[in-house]
Amino acid sequence: MRVVVTSESRFSRTPDGAVWVEAGPDNAIWRRYLAAFDNVRVAARVRDIAQRPPAAARVDGDGVEVWALPYYVGPQGYLLGRRAIAAAVTAAADPRDAVVLRVPSPIGSLLARARYRARLPYALEVIGDPYDVLAPGVVRHPLRPLLRMLSTQTLRRQCREAAAVAYETDRRLQLRYPALPTTPTAGISSVDLPPAAFVPRARRVRQPPPVATLVSVGSLEQLYKGIDTLISALALMPADGPQARLVHVGVGAYRPHLEQLAARSGVADQVSFTGPLPDAEAVRRALDAADLFVMPSRTEGLPRALIEAMARALPAVGSTAGGIPELLEPDCLVPPDDPAALAFTVTAMLAHPDRLAAASVRNLRRARDFSAETLDARRASFYRTVAETSTGQSDRRAPASLPSAR
Repeated sequence: MRVVVTSESRFSRTPDGAVWVEAGPDNAIWRRYLAAFDNVRVAARVRDIAQRPPAAARVDGDGVEVWALPYYVGPQGYLLGRRAIAAAVTAAADPRDAVVLRVPSPIGSLLARARYRARLPYALEVIGDPYDVLAPGVVRHPLRPLLRMLSTQTLRRQCREAAAVAYETDRRLQLRYPALPTTPTAGISSVDLPPAAFVPRARRVRQPPPVATLVSVGSLEQLYKGIDTLISALALMPADGPQARLVHVGVGAYRPHLEQLAARSGVADQVSFTGPLPDAEAVRRALDAADLFVMPSRTEGLPRALIEAMARALPAVGSTAGGIPELLEPDCLVPPDDPAALAFTVTAMLAHPDRLAAASVRNLRRARDFSAETLDARRASFYRTVAETSTGQSDRRAPASLPSAR
């Protein structure tokens, strides 16, 4: 059986027909579905380019094909091309296919509507929360309040209509977007780390670092990650307390804005941006060189970057957004958009080696819940359930839940 999966990622196709992604899910992610299906068709936006982009990863491969959708950018592009996009994504799946929609997603919503009208089943992987993504201060758009309301209502309806639902989190998304009591559900993180991602033991921290290195990781295309909050917090750390510098790993349009903020805040010499790093090992080296990972996000699902830092036994401070509280202890959490609270918590962590050492132990232990070995079997079980619901071997009166991924 074939499974058709929708994605909001934007891919590039070279003249030889190969499909590439610069930042997003590559072939290894899509091959996960082969645990229960014969082949995978990924429906996503594709543009044609002359040559492979630097550091791009291959998307298609044995058992994985890409169904090209019109390449649009932004809400306006979607609205202008909506009819063509709907036709293309509807044509991606026939009645014999299983369908998994990675939501929230305008593309996924188009296929959900088509499947529902045709009385055909679809499954969901809920990987984000539009209520948080479209919260004030996260996205700047005149239609943000309306888009937030409509997106939230759409995702709630889809979770009620779906034949099976997997959530990125253990609790948060399930509470806000519940499935029907008879629908098979699972809490399965899309993050699964290979053995190389883990260090063998926790860190021994006996004294505060003379100048601590804070590290943050994430796209700068929007202000989702709260790096502006982190820069403001760095400027608020007391002069007579622990000293710190910030290294951010990631690229995006807001980098100049953040560099200007650092200059205005008087911490330009304490903030550096690495730009794109060549591979996962380079990111791990950046994490290993740091003393504290900081994730002051305004919105999150279950953040891969934080889990990868925890796998390096790196102490961490994060916001209360999304699934972050499912990973960190309460004394390592602060509200989003609160530079003063973030400065206080970071200062307190750096000033007490015992807290850093304890957090290192906890984080490494928690990160092991996201090893590929732990999650692969649970994910395969969910995909088999999707296959069964798609072929009529299972109905909506199936057992109400599958084993949790964590």
